Formats: sequence, C-alpha cells, structure tokens
Amino acid sequence: MSKVREIFQAMPSRYVPSPGMATKTYYFSVGPEKWTVSMHADRCEAVPGKTVDNADVVLKCDPALFEKMVLHGKMPGPIDIARGKIKTNDPAALQALKDRFRM
Repeated sequence: MSKVREIFQAMPSRYVPSPGMATKTYYFSVGPEKWTVSMHADRCEAVPGKTVDNADVVLKCDPALFEKMVLHGKMPGPIDIARGKIKTNDPAALQALKDRFRM
C-alpha cells in the first residue's frame, strides 16, 4: 500500500472537529492516487476517486511533495505554485488543512 493511500485512510480518525464549520469538499490528485475528502463540523470522510463534480478546493501534486506537506509540515509557497510543483484553486484552504488534522 502506498504511503499516500495510508495518509488518506488515516484522515477520518485524525480529524479535529470544528463545531459550526460549513462542510468543505477537497479533491486531491496525488500521483496515481485520487481522493475526495469531505470535512463536516463533526466528521471527515475520505473516499477514493473523484466523487463530486466541483470540489471547493482542488490540489494536484506529486506524492513526495504531498508526503512532505502532511508528514513534515512543509507548506508550499508561491514559488512551488509558480513552478507547477503544486496546483490548487485555493492556497489559503491548504494552509488551513494542517489545523484540521493531527498528522
């Protein structure tokens, strides 16, 4: 099993609930892994594949960068986005991810 898949499978159990938070949907394309993550006020669901037409936040990057982000806290900067190492429609929402999970 890939490390990326292990990270997504662990997300629901490591989620930090946020009462009053509006549901937010993320679509991740990390190398060959594709996942949809829905964060609700009281729970998180991580499902393989693209299960929504329009996610609130989209992230595309290679597995090595994703692992650095999740496991080591390296957040991408403007240079990473400009060079195409990471593609997203909402950089601020990616920053907020670190607060939503105990990884």
